[in-house]
Amino acid sequence: MAIFKQNAPHLRRNASVTRMMVDVLVALAPTLIFSFIIYPIKTLIFYLISVVIMEAAEFIYVGLKGIMPNDGQKHSFKERFNYAYKGKYNQNNILTAAITAIIYTLIMPAGAPIYAVIIGALVGIVLGKLVFGGLGSNIFNPAAVGMLFAKVCFGSQYAKNVPTWYYTVADVTTAPTALSNSAGTLNGLIENFNNANFLDMFIGRMYGTLGEVYTVTILVGAIYLLIRRSADFRVMLPYLGAFALFSLVAGLGFYAVDGTTNPGAFTLFSLLSGGVMFGGVFMLTDPVTSPINSPSRIIYALVAAVSTVFIRLFTAYPEGVGFSILIANMVAVVLDHYEWSSPRYTWKKFLTMGLLIIIPAAIIFLVIKFGGVYHA
Repeated sequence: MAIFKQNAPHLRRNASVTRMMVDVLVALAPTLIFSFIIYPIKTLIFYLISVVIMEAAEFIYVGLKGIMPNDGQKHSFKERFNYAYKGKYNQNNILTAAITAIIYTLIMPAGAPIYAVIIGALVGIVLGKLVFGGLGSNIFNPAAVGMLFAKVCFGSQYAKNVPTWYYTVADVTTAPTALSNSAGTLNGLIENFNNANFLDMFIGRMYGTLGEVYTVTILVGAIYLLIRRSADFRVMLPYLGAFALFSLVAGLGFYAVDGTTNPGAFTLFSLLSGGVMFGGVFMLTDPVTSPINSPSRIIYALVAAVSTVFIRLFTAYPEGVGFSILIANMVAVVLDHYEWSSPRYTWKKFLTMGLLIIIPAAIIFLVIKFGGVYHA
């Protein structure tokens, strides 16, 4: 019997890795194209910077990893090059760097300074991927690592409003972004909700990142990935469904305090704002950084949903998707531990899933209703 050693994501999907990557590129295309239409210069510059840095880093890393050992003989440059790259650098290396560059570009604010884009791209690909061993070995989503590094390091310089032909300042009624006034205060979140225009949020007529705000194109990509089975519905749907449920519970908590907030409308507002849709469709479903087995994927998605809602509602960061993805990535490593990782659905796993829904939902409602964090 022949035994072959292969890196992820072979372990995580019964499909060609190259085909999966091409499908992700196709799914990202509508959002990327829309971003080019709305912010043509910004999107072009950000993507060129990102793809050059990430492709170069990938190429250099493979070469350094496969460098020819010193055997006491002289070898030509061609021989050394072939030794380093032949059979070790292929289309998958190129495609994965291109996909990471697109995702990183689309989750960056249109007003981010160039130096933040450069540093974030470099940190994302090196610290988020290459230090773990390169293609198929990273535990964190590289695009999320790069974006959050730039966001945390550069603070107020990270994002500035950039008007475009698609809308003017007068058109934008939900503040710089739908969540921007809500940092550290639920009253600010409800104020943004009361001023929100759901149609504008759905078609992306609002300030925000280059790609996360276009829900309509993200949904097109999601449908394509699900039809092609290049994204696991056991990650995407539980994440979005649990996030919607927790948002509904939060809406009920707000209604219990002020008697006016519409829980259903607040749920829709939460789904359309920030990077929930984009993160749930294109980032959380990354086959390399998600767990192997089906029950573990659902638990992984629930952990991400809980993290997103808690960060949004109860921390100084109004948008918790990026952080929640990295938290879930860390949990995925634990879920894949060989001693308890199994494809079987057991009562313990169902209990874990139930507790991950019931306990956070109860905490959300009780804190909003009785915690004094929201005042009518």
